[in-house]
Amino acid sequence: MPNRDLTRRRMIAIAASVAGSALLSGGRMARAGDPVRWQGSALGAQVSMEIHHPDRTEAQRLVDRCIQDVRHLERQFSLYREHSAICTLNRTGILVAPDTDMVALLKASLYFSDLTDGAFDPTVQPLWQLYADHFTSDRPDPQGPSKERLAEALASVGRSGLLVSEDRIALTRRGAAITLNGIAQGYATDRVVERLRSAGLSTTLVNMGEVRAIGPRPEGTPWRVGLADPERSGALTETVDIVNRAVATSAGAGFRFDRLGRFTHLFDPATGRSPALYTTLSVIAPTATEADALSTAFSLMPASGIQRVVAARPDVQARMMTSGGGLIVYGA
Repeated sequence: MPNRDLTRRRMIAIAASVAGSALLSGGRMARAGDPVRWQGSALGAQVSMEIHHPDRTEAQRLVDRCIQDVRHLERQFSLYREHSAICTLNRTGILVAPDTDMVALLKASLYFSDLTDGAFDPTVQPLWQLYADHFTSDRPDPQGPSKERLAEALASVGRSGLLVSEDRIALTRRGAAITLNGIAQGYATDRVVERLRSAGLSTTLVNMGEVRAIGPRPEGTPWRVGLADPERSGALTETVDIVNRAVATSAGAGFRFDRLGRFTHLFDPATGRSPALYTTLSVIAPTATEADALSTAFSLMPASGIQRVVAARPDVQARMMTSGGGLIVYGA
């Protein structure tokens, strides 16, 4: 891949302090001193943790374990590590005895692909490579790649060419490759939430590229999450309140291959193009994995398709910002 940051930038800002307070198993509010904080990068995103705990040593241990979990997932899912499992799969077309996390996330990806009639598709990586190569070449055609090159890339795309089992993972189409950039950050967020919950934390906000709340804020109010405006640096389109839920946002403006923004990181697997249906699209769901995948898929779907999926999933809400500044909300 080109040696520049081609990651899918996320559009979430925390409108309240990203801090948590642990509740002891007996129900007492922990009164800790300074929290243990960590900031870094993972899976192409800037991430952070801040843990309040009555035992600072235990808080640091939890942070270290969470970091270990996320680094393990990076070794599986990162397209920017030459020897990661996903890069090995894309290079060789097969993984034998794959890691359980890789199997779980690919099965989830295929589930969300079926749920959204193919709008979510982990096999669109050949399209990313096509546009990256085109727009980093000398004097690229502003109209994008040729019809012939687009058709060639599309021939490698399709979830039916991805075979997943506990024993092996295989890509059956020539030139096929996968990306998990539309779901892996959510999966990592959920992994950290599982780690913290198992340690007894019941009120904190986790930001591993996507945001998920554990319980309410220490004073009992919801966590407030700001949804960034991709067109105005530092501005928000709106804020949402969450308790025991996750939120993810996708926007074509998060990454543009061309100056005019006609070609973005959001690819329609059927056409290979980047439809500009919404300015931003946010999903609130029980898990960050679901919110991440659906925010990606819904960005490529007409409102009627989004409404159909949301109607079948009562715990999911979709929030679409239109080019005219209007807000459309489906779900509770």
